[in-house]
Amino acid sequence: MVKAVFPGSFDPLTFGHLDVISRSALLFDQVIVAVGINTSKTAMFTTEEKITLISNNTKNLKNVSVLPMPDLTFKFVSSVGADVIVRGIRNVRDYEYERDIAEINHRLGNVDTVLLPSKAVYQDISSSNLKEVAKFGADISHFVPENVIKLIKLKTK
Repeated sequence: MVKAVFPGSFDPLTFGHLDVISRSALLFDQVIVAVGINTSKTAMFTTEEKITLISNNTKNLKNVSVLPMPDLTFKFVSSVGADVIVRGIRNVRDYEYERDIAEINHRLGNVDTVLLPSKAVYQDISSSNLKEVAKFGADISHFVPENVIKLIKLKTK
């Protein structure tokens, strides 16, 4: 049985994230979506809100669970007994960044990373950009689920 961890800040959860989760659920026996904190970004949602949003949007995927990740990724992977890290990549810039992080995780935690290329329709989705345009009332319904939109509207009133 192969257990994978898909770590991220998911702030906000996008259709691109959900695509990686659903594709991972087909590839691995168990997928843990690990909600971490990106210290270089200002979060719009709490960890609990993100867990609820992700759980509600993945409840049809029986081999997917969502947990908070209070530690470094390689330590979390070890603590849950996972075998591999999954990351989505949209472009060359993502690849170079994720390759470097994968090497660090391998050196520090002896864990491999599987990179899933984004489908073309999701390549332009950036959580940071979506948060910015949503603050100004732009329609982001093509990029995020409805429950995410509702929470963004509550937070940007």
